[in-house]
Amino acid sequence: MKKSIFIFVCLLSACLFSCGIAPAEILTWEDCVREAAAMNPDLFSAEAKIRQSLADKGIARSPMLPQISTDLSGKKNKPVGTQEKKDTFAYSITGSQLVFDGFKTSNNVAEANQNLIANQYDYSVVSSNVRLNLRTAFSELLRAQELIALTEEILERRKQNLALVELRYEAGREHRGSLLTARADLAEAEFEVKQAKRNISFAQTKLIKQMGWAERIPVEVEGLFRVSENIINEPDFEYLADSNPFLKELAAKKDAARYGLKSSKSDFLPEVYLNSSAGRTGNKWPPREEEWTVGFSVSFPLFEGGRRISEVSKAEAQVKEALEEERSGRDSIIVTLEQTWVDFQDAVDNVSVQKKFLEANEERAKIARAEYSTGIINFDDWIIIEDNLVNIKKAYLNAQATMLLAEAQWIQAKGGTLGYE
Repeated sequence: MKKSIFIFVCLLSACLFSCGIAPAEILTWEDCVREAAAMNPDLFSAEAKIRQSLADKGIARSPMLPQISTDLSGKKNKPVGTQEKKDTFAYSITGSQLVFDGFKTSNNVAEANQNLIANQYDYSVVSSNVRLNLRTAFSELLRAQELIALTEEILERRKQNLALVELRYEAGREHRGSLLTARADLAEAEFEVKQAKRNISFAQTKLIKQMGWAERIPVEVEGLFRVSENIINEPDFEYLADSNPFLKELAAKKDAARYGLKSSKSDFLPEVYLNSSAGRTGNKWPPREEEWTVGFSVSFPLFEGGRRISEVSKAEAQVKEALEEERSGRDSIIVTLEQTWVDFQDAVDNVSVQKKFLEANEERAKIARAEYSTGIINFDDWIIIEDNLVNIKKAYLNAQATMLLAEAQWIQAKGGTLGYE
């Protein structure tokens, strides 16, 4: 007996595996955030920009440190008019230290540091956008799951309605037009169930891609149509705009442009270096004659075809561009904050309104069904009430999903990242 059960279980498992049937993985919002933080490609790209900025900062700082190099040479020389060949060998180590370059290097370092800060804020901006896209995909899948249950509920109600109409039709108390209408309503409900089941696959794909998964597997989400943001007190939009990471990124770029302008102006000043070298030279290897040098050098370009003047002019224009982008960005953020705040409030209030409509239509539908079954009202009046109930059920679900999206857009407008909660 045990052997038979074991064989049956193995055959059933093999059948399920061969048919590609696998249980869906159930994910909470926290699970989705954790997966996106670890695997989303946009975050990887933003992180790579930060590493590039760190490298650029090191490159900009390098001229401040001693520059050391070594040299090894060997050559054979035959003077003209002689048959004698001479060998010459030499090796040396050379060092130089920047003393003064008009603060060009220090300004380059400061510019690179501001670019690093800008890319760090850019990472927060990317994280904020990823959160919005992830929350949108999560909400859409949650709605798609609820829509399947809702359409199946509507399908069952349409079946009951058709059975009631058929009963009255067979008793001679209903005409054929009402019967055909009830059948058409049932066919529409069956189509909407199939449509909802087809659409859920696309919603799953969007969520999977936002999390950064390479493999597409069946997933389900677990959550409620509930918001956590406070909508009672109106926020300080000016304060929220100033603390927005996108605006801080623009401010850092503006500061970087200013340091770039200072660096360009430094080209009009001389460069001063200390130089030294030590080595050996001779006719045999290893060479034994010592030689060394110590000194300094000053360089000052006299004429370069107007290149430095053009670079300063370009840098000044870049500063102007960055200033205007910061001003425009701040205005845009404030407008977006106020708009998303209003939309969020409207969405929350609309859910309350739609819920009241749903409660009213459910009560009306209950009364109308009883009245139709007893002949108090005709089919035309009854089916209008039934259709209203179906529509308000869909509208209520859509209002709940819209509320979640409006909250996500409000959080994104504030600059909320994946770690917002």
